[in-house]
Amino acid sequence: MAGAALRLLRPAVRRAGGVPCRGHRLTPADDELYQRTRLTVLEPDSPNTMFIEGYTTRGFTVSGDLVVGPCAILPRAILQWNIGSYRDISHESLSLFRLLEPRIEILVLGTGDRVERLHPTVLKQMRECGIAVEVQDTPNACATFNFLTGEKRLAAAGLIPPRGTYMGV
Repeated sequence: MAGAALRLLRPAVRRAGGVPCRGHRLTPADDELYQRTRLTVLEPDSPNTMFIEGYTTRGFTVSGDLVVGPCAILPRAILQWNIGSYRDISHESLSLFRLLEPRIEILVLGTGDRVERLHPTVLKQMRECGIAVEVQDTPNACATFNFLTGEKRLAAAGLIPPRGTYMGV
């Protein structure tokens, strides 16, 4: 009986290889051993991915580049978009997005400070071409575009600058 009590009082002995045996009291060093995290990157982010970093009343910051005025953000390019307001969004102004190869899956339209309704025939024509259209206010359109491109979706955006300013979407 005294031998059993002595065994309980002496420090626990580790097995070969440094793995604690049953009844071993964990120390901070053991805690670090079991809480290590390993990360393996299977595919690094593409340097060509467009990311909207911020917007002002004058334009947008896209992947470090400042774009003044309304812009069309394509999977690998940024273009100025020749429209003045959401009223100018038409079948013709969206033709750029229909001509892209490979074809985009979704077009995110930012209509300024508010969500504005577009003519139903314009949206119908885009759906007939196999392109889904999401119409949002510009701040939400920027976030949606970033999310979609982060998910590796083939997305494009047509954005009109809002009246407010925000850096760091």
